[in-house]
Amino acid sequence: MAEIKIPAETRTEFGKGAARRIRRDDKVPAVLYGHGTDPVHVTLPGHDLMLALKNSNALLSIDLGSEQHLVIPKQVQRDPLKGFIEHADLLIVKKGEKVTVDIDVTVEGEAASGSLVVLENASVALEVEATAIPEGLIVSVEDLAVGEQILASQLELPAGAELAVEDDLLIVNITHAPTAEEVEAELEEAEAEAGIERDESDDESEGTEGDSAEGDEAPAEDSESE
Repeated sequence: MAEIKIPAETRTEFGKGAARRIRRDDKVPAVLYGHGTDPVHVTLPGHDLMLALKNSNALLSIDLGSEQHLVIPKQVQRDPLKGFIEHADLLIVKKGEKVTVDIDVTVEGEAASGSLVVLENASVALEVEATAIPEGLIVSVEDLAVGEQILASQLELPAGAELAVEDDLLIVNITHAPTAEEVEAELEEAEAEAGIERDESDDESEGTEGDSAEGDEAPAEDSESE
């Protein structure tokens, strides 16, 4: 993954009031830490950071003018309603150093007819070099039949990467795709367990609604007299 260079300013104001003033200027308060060094408090351009963090494992080069820091996102706080970044914790890394990160898994291909593809784990932890973090992992389910599975040990990993999870972690499971009748039966069973009784008259009335509309409609004079 290529480095994304972001200009930064040293931050000297702290607290909620200072953070609000920073955000009003479309900037984000952030802290860089790691390797036993003192935390470095910075202010980053909000738009640049938002674009960079579209990939949750982006490799960032924070430019403070006199010094540069290579970092990866560790924790990003976002506004729960508007989604803008409120604060970022960034972990300082070194070239050649290995880090443990969660990598998204994407499924491609078509499994056998009548099957259902279940992505049991949408991400997997890998130990990789900080400067070679993959954007994602792709698994193919092409022509896989019901009962077949893909485990973590079967994933195709980039060079130098190692699993940071158990080899037998289930990633993809190919199961039987339920029919409409099976879904209806499961729904009825769930309703029965929950103590919900179906009103059978609703189903019966569907077939006779048209007849009653034609033969049982009240005369206009009767409805006016009510």
